[in-house]
Amino acid sequence: MSRTALRICPLCEATCGLTLTIEGATVTGARGDREDVFSRGFICPKGAAFGALDADPDRLRTPLVRRDGRLREATWEEAYEAIATAIPALVQEYGAQSVGVVLGNPNVHTMAGALYPPLLLKALGTRNLFTASTLDQMPKHVSSGLLFGDPFAIPVPDLDRTDFLLLLGANPVESNGSLCTAPDFPGRLKALRARGGTLVVVDPRRTRTAKLADRHLAPRPGSDALLLAALAHTLLAEKLARPGGLEEWTDGLGELAEVLGSFTPEAVAPACDLTAAEIRDLARDLAAAPTAAVYGRIGSCTVEYGTLASWLVDVLNILTGNLDRPGGVLFPLPAAGPRPRPAGPGKGFTLGRWRSRVSGHPEAKAELPMAALAEEIETPGDGRIRALVVIAANPVLSAPDGQRLDAALAGLDFMVSIDPYLNETSRHAHVVLPPPPPSQSAHHDFAFNGFAIRNQARYTRPAVPLEAGRLDECEIHARLVLAVSGMHGSAAPAAVDDVVIQGVLAKESADPRSPLHGQDPAHLAGLLTGESGPERRLDLMLRLGPYGDQFGSGSATEAGAGADAGLSLERLLAHPHGIDLGPLRPRLPGVLRTRSGRIELLPDPIAAELPRLRAALADRPAALVLVGRRHLRSNNSWLHNVPALTGGSNRCTLQVHPEDAGRLGLTEGGLARITADGGSLEVPVEVTDAVRTGVVSLPHGWGHDRDGARLTVASAVPGANVNQLLDGSRLDPLSGTAVLNGFPVELTPLP
Repeated sequence: MSRTALRICPLCEATCGLTLTIEGATVTGARGDREDVFSRGFICPKGAAFGALDADPDRLRTPLVRRDGRLREATWEEAYEAIATAIPALVQEYGAQSVGVVLGNPNVHTMAGALYPPLLLKALGTRNLFTASTLDQMPKHVSSGLLFGDPFAIPVPDLDRTDFLLLLGANPVESNGSLCTAPDFPGRLKALRARGGTLVVVDPRRTRTAKLADRHLAPRPGSDALLLAALAHTLLAEKLARPGGLEEWTDGLGELAEVLGSFTPEAVAPACDLTAAEIRDLARDLAAAPTAAVYGRIGSCTVEYGTLASWLVDVLNILTGNLDRPGGVLFPLPAAGPRPRPAGPGKGFTLGRWRSRVSGHPEAKAELPMAALAEEIETPGDGRIRALVVIAANPVLSAPDGQRLDAALAGLDFMVSIDPYLNETSRHAHVVLPPPPPSQSAHHDFAFNGFAIRNQARYTRPAVPLEAGRLDECEIHARLVLAVSGMHGSAAPAAVDDVVIQGVLAKESADPRSPLHGQDPAHLAGLLTGESGPERRLDLMLRLGPYGDQFGSGSATEAGAGADAGLSLERLLAHPHGIDLGPLRPRLPGVLRTRSGRIELLPDPIAAELPRLRAALADRPAALVLVGRRHLRSNNSWLHNVPALTGGSNRCTLQVHPEDAGRLGLTEGGLARITADGGSLEVPVEVTDAVRTGVVSLPHGWGHDRDGARLTVASAVPGANVNQLLDGSRLDPLSGTAVLNGFPVELTPLP
């Protein structure tokens, strides 16, 4: 007999609510949850394939431990015993920096990935942290940190109320959005135009998003920062800037005209391959809109001047008075986030507090560039990474020069992977810990509610009971923390959560500003509800958050006063489709954490980087550059193993404009050799005018051709790893983000 259960989709940043159909313990169908307070029934092909992903026969079901050079099935006890024996011994002999941690994109799609990696890093004491952020969004974290003092204070477009939306390097119709959590992004863009608003898309490809636009500009890839600087210059030069009330909270407005003085539309136009008139018209239309939002994403982040481009996005939002304004861009207030604090100076944000051992890359947000991982493993000397903990990451495919990293991983003394698959990276592990399928896991979006276009709270318990012989994903992480701490066998996994709860409540009790000041932490801990440690931690965060009532103290914050006050796990469970907490509201100056307590519009690292951008005005552009692309039915490399998401347009082809194809002797369906810094690839050609001249496009996440991986579907059509074209030397210097877009390539036809 079939039944239904609710689940928040964990497959992309849209976080749509799903209604699953279940036969026994098998998910047989998935449709959008029409009563979900956020997604209202929207679903994309990835969500519809939830059951196929959940039941993928290639998913690992038991731990693997390397014995005699081969990974073999083992018990959980054997797996953790191996970890507890190896990692503490390496730390004892070589120091804490001999261990590195790699976190992949799927971490932020799970509760475990949000709750436990900070505890793991603290237990290890290492500064060698590498994450997918330096392959994607780190420029936005850095620019927000420098502007607002908090790298997580990222304003998002108020999609449902704006009159004018300028998108750069973003294709949300296919990606479903990024750093802008918005179910049914396509529907929201159509609604924008239906209410008389304007959509402008800046992208070298005519994407599905660009096809919806009122205006599509196709500049030369990598020129985003120059274009944005010219738009800001025009607003200032033509007296169109109207920051309004933002002037009260902003330092550096007066200096902006001088530092951007060189970036006239006429000076920038050749580098962007746009006309000066197009640039001026866009600036004027942006200034004239009643409300407007400028939004840049991966295409403007993973380029040489990614941090400057990210900074200039918010410079434009500030100059037009649209920062922290309904219809502009606003700061979300997530239910499980910290409660608002009084405005005032904070600790600020600093880059380069330490540097990588080999090349001296500065840290950003406590992370080192993923592109530096291979050299940190293979270069001898004190501090060499000898052991690695890799959680839901496949950097052999996602980072530059996977072949070099592949070889480096093979030389590690020890490696642990938490991964559902034996993929191109986890095949090197000495221990693999497989999490259960998503139907057997609870879900709350700790990360993405911080970027959501509407404040809301949702939580779903596991739709299917945990299969015999499996561990819950949170328990897998908690046991890992105990194992690397030397506490394997001496403490229960629940103790990890208890320590966190006790620590948080002790801090609240000791804080004179807290409504819980002077109360007994043990008594407060006893008031928490939940069936597990993670649920009790969620309950704690909700109660202490902006909509909680501080354990019945009657001290709900201003943001949570009224009908929304009193949020807790118990209340959330009583609303299975979620609780709507209302549209985003202005939050300045409360979000500011800079040392001045103000928006620091021209921070020193940005000012020091601008001359390099100015010099780019004289650069001679490469004849042919490459950009990536994303498919609607794909997100990360592991989705290539789901039959329902393969085929059709989801192919690894090199898109080439007809004029370039004719000039180079390339034909539709023929093969080409593409060459760049990191080597060459042979790829099938797709001739299309969806890319502009001088640009070719190859999707990311492919290259499933390595021995030892167990990805049956993906390996049948392996594709080519686009990141193998890079050697890791091209980085945005402020953020350490790999330049994955707009780099020069050469093409030659093959027989």
